[in-house]
Amino acid sequence: MNTSEPQTQNKVETHHSACEATARVDLADVRRKLEAKPFVPHPLFTGGHAQTLATFAWPRRRALRGSRNDETRTFDVAPNVQLLAHYRTQHDALAAPTILLVHGLEGSSSAVYMLSTGAKAYDAGFNVIRLNIRNCGQTEHLTPTLYNSGLSNDLRAVIRELIDKDKLTRIFLVGFSMSGNMSLKLAGEDADEIPRELLGVCAVSPSVDLSASANAIERRSNWIYHRNFMISLRRRIRNKKKLFPELYDTRGLHRVRTLRQFDARFTTVDGGYASVEDYYARASSLPLIGRIRAPTLIIHAQDDPFIPFAPLQDSSISVNPNVILLAPQHGGHVGFLQAEAHGEDRFWAENRVIEFCRLIAEGIATSNASGRQRENRFRQQKKLQ
Repeated sequence: MNTSEPQTQNKVETHHSACEATARVDLADVRRKLEAKPFVPHPLFTGGHAQTLATFAWPRRRALRGSRNDETRTFDVAPNVQLLAHYRTQHDALAAPTILLVHGLEGSSSAVYMLSTGAKAYDAGFNVIRLNIRNCGQTEHLTPTLYNSGLSNDLRAVIRELIDKDKLTRIFLVGFSMSGNMSLKLAGEDADEIPRELLGVCAVSPSVDLSASANAIERRSNWIYHRNFMISLRRRIRNKKKLFPELYDTRGLHRVRTLRQFDARFTTVDGGYASVEDYYARASSLPLIGRIRAPTLIIHAQDDPFIPFAPLQDSSISVNPNVILLAPQHGGHVGFLQAEAHGEDRFWAENRVIEFCRLIAEGIATSNASGRQRENRFRQQKKLQ
């Protein structure tokens, strides 16, 4: 990488901007407000499996209706790689903050939690972008490659285009499950170079330790999730074979029965990793969370059935003042179906995500306004002198 003087100057300026964004918001106050609304599980669905499955099956017609008017757009994130997104903007898009939503393993921009969170974000005054990672949302034709949990550069490229091309100045990145890991990875590995326009990061049920997650999904109690993931992953490889026959070998595909086996045969080769162990180590965000400087919210249930909570008990997370961890005892995986709460619907994690983004955006706006007032008073005093 070239390190010319202008590049060095830009890095320093961006680093200061990221620090200033954090300094302008009282994260302790944000934490208090979020913790003042603890998660109370629905009385009929208290366990991790019940929460996970009930939230997925719960009817949410309003979110589906609202997405019908969303527009589509592609982002070029690497050579011969495009990502499809669905978006909806406020009347004055440049004046509104933006939430970029990214789904989990074998999900898509049409996943129910993406639609529901997007609807709430739009109602709260945000521009909303629902992004498909590589191959998802029926986009296998947009890239010869596969997705993997380490592709934080894809998210970085999308954010950079939103800043440079769309001139958006207030962006929040929200990732679920696998993309929660990708979002945290981006925030940690880029800690000194986070653009000033990225105001905050949220991760719901993130798989921060990929090896631990691969082990957990293979437990007998998780067979239903594991089976569905594997059916979907094998189908995806068959689709890729049809589109790019010279790149994919499907012989013996039926014998690939675990997520770890799939990653060893396909993900590591496509992603350029030395081995599945190398992939899990390099793509996991856990070692990087302690470095994060941007305001960050992590929501993870302690009874998540297949993404272990234990890695998030690492001391590097608890001592980082820029990271807020909400870890209720119950909630399942991207579940958090709550008992009735005054003024809210049943979906607690979605509500906390929107509240976090709103509090950060409002806090920075208030701080900027106060700064401008101080500057104006200073200028008036200089004139009087």
